[in-house]
Amino acid sequence: MKISARNQLKGTIKNVQEGAVNGVVTICLGENNKVKADITMEAIKDLGLAEGKEAYAVVKASSVMFATDEIKGISARNQLRGTICDVKEGAVNGHVTIQLPSGDKVKGSITNEAIEQLGLKVGGQAVAIIKATEVMVGVE
Repeated sequence: MKISARNQLKGTIKNVQEGAVNGVVTICLGENNKVKADITMEAIKDLGLAEGKEAYAVVKASSVMFATDEIKGISARNQLRGTICDVKEGAVNGHVTIQLPSGDKVKGSITNEAIEQLGLKVGGQAVAIIKATEVMVGVE
């Protein structure tokens, strides 16, 4: 199956925190990068999500924000630091891609104005910020 979401990050489930309606699934992409997904308990059970199982964190590019450094005191659970490997500006919006230490790439769609104001350039450092509620989980 192919899907339109630009970010499909494969990793291993480190933890499943169960709640009454939703749970939080933590997927490790490497030693230092983890992605948390806030999904329904029904989905957790249907997908058979458990510690040690391989899974994909799936995120649309439009759900990714960027910062030049990690932000303290923010509710977004996912802050992934990497090196900018591609910047493409369009008429109004552009795409920024960072490569994580694990080799995974995260692409975000943001305004050209944000790209310029943040000074996002190939070779620079950036942090991709993603709310846990914007992360879908997939399994093979």
